[in-house]
Amino acid sequence: MIYTIGHSSHEPDALLTLLRRHGVTAVADVRSQPYSRRFPHYSRKALKGWLQEQGIAYVFLGRELGGRSADPDHYDETGRVDYGKLAASEPFRSGIDRLRQGMAAYRIALLCAERDPLDCHRGLLIAPRLQEAGVEVGHILADGGLEPHRQTEERLLSLLGLADDLFGEPRAQRLMLAYRRRAEEAAYRKPTGGRP
Repeated sequence: MIYTIGHSSHEPDALLTLLRRHGVTAVADVRSQPYSRRFPHYSRKALKGWLQEQGIAYVFLGRELGGRSADPDHYDETGRVDYGKLAASEPFRSGIDRLRQGMAAYRIALLCAERDPLDCHRGLLIAPRLQEAGVEVGHILADGGLEPHRQTEERLLSLLGLADDLFGEPRAQRLMLAYRRRAEEAAYRKPTGGRP
C-alpha cells in the first residue's frame, strides 16, 4: 500500500504522529514547488531535515509527479493542467515506477499541501494511476483515520451527484466524468500571461 497525506496547517509534531500511526518510513514529496512562506517547516530543505532526524526517509518527486508541468503541451487552452496528458508523460510514468520500486524497501506516503485528497492532484491524478497499476492507496486524514482510495472515489461520486445512476451508466464512466469535473476545479491553472 502507498499512503498519501496533506501537510495542511499541521505542526510538524502532528504530521509525524500521523505518519508514525500508519508506520510510514519514507515520504515522497509530490509538490511541484516544495516551498512555503506560510509554513516554512514544510519547505523542502527543512522538511527533509526534520523527517530524517526522526528516521523517515525523504525523496522529492515533484518533477515527476507534481501537479504542475514545465511542458506547455500538458496544459489545455484555458491554461489549466490536463491530468490526462500529464499522466501519459514519460516523467510521470517514471515517477509511478519509482514509487512501485520503493515499496519493496519502504512504507511510503506521498506528501502534498492540501488536507483533502479530493482537492489535490495526489487524489485526483496520482492515486488513480497507482490503483490502475495494481497498487492499493490509502489517504491519511487529518483526524488520523485512513480512507481507502476506493472510498475516496465514492465520496467524489457523491460530491458531484454521480453516486447513483438511474439509467445504468457504468461506475467506471461516472467515475471518469467525476475525475474530469473535479480536476477542472482543483487542477493548477497558469496565471494569465504567466508561465507554469
